[in-house]
Amino acid sequence: MAQTSIEWTELTWNPVTGCTKISAGCKFCYAEVMTKRLKAMGVEKYNEGFKKVRIHEETLAIPYTWKKSKVVFVNSMSDLFHTDVPLEFIQRVFKVMNENPQHVFQVLTKRGDRLAEIHDQLTWSHNIWMGVSVEDERVIERIDFLRTTGARVKFLSLEPLIGPLPNLNLDGIDWVIVGGESGHKARPMSPDWVLDIQEQCEKSKVAFFFKQWGGKNKKKAGRELNGQTYDEMPEKELVEYI
Repeated sequence: MAQTSIEWTELTWNPVTGCTKISAGCKFCYAEVMTKRLKAMGVEKYNEGFKKVRIHEETLAIPYTWKKSKVVFVNSMSDLFHTDVPLEFIQRVFKVMNENPQHVFQVLTKRGDRLAEIHDQLTWSHNIWMGVSVEDERVIERIDFLRTTGARVKFLSLEPLIGPLPNLNLDGIDWVIVGGESGHKARPMSPDWVLDIQEQCEKSKVAFFFKQWGGKNKKKAGRELNGQTYDEMPEKELVEYI
């Protein structure tokens, strides 16, 4: 468990580390850069590098120790639905989330095909928010894969947004996050792409969250759109843990 500066969550929890790149959005992967840094610092969890997918059973007990309700991003340093993660371990991660109904768990994947393949072998308690990353039109089919799941809250992470996404099918989608790429080699994001998505969300009554403009200096670029900050989120439905 770790505090995080990610605007749309409170904590990160990483039962899995390591990943492999599968689409254009992965080009300048944040987790890859962070893994190199943590490995250089001697953090054992990352000592085999980014390309080695590892499961960490010792982390499964952590959510039971949180005393107050949390909003938790699951696997910020990997992808729970990577093909190297056994179904049995994914089911154990879901069991932890099922047994901690006082927390919101936000799961995000680029591997919508595997998500659709195994979703019916998972228990979708009310507190699991499931999302897919969609960086441009080439991976738009991930949204259809997401729609097949039993998640109460379904969301899209359009980050890094590297192309326009006109005519999004937002049926069954509860939340959309948009963000530009950050870093020295960040690919530019057109304001027109963002404004179009915001208008689509407003028309479809989907919660819209604008995370950042990104760029070489993301703090300077800020996160205002139309002169305001968009921090909309789905309503949380939590159950007291007894």
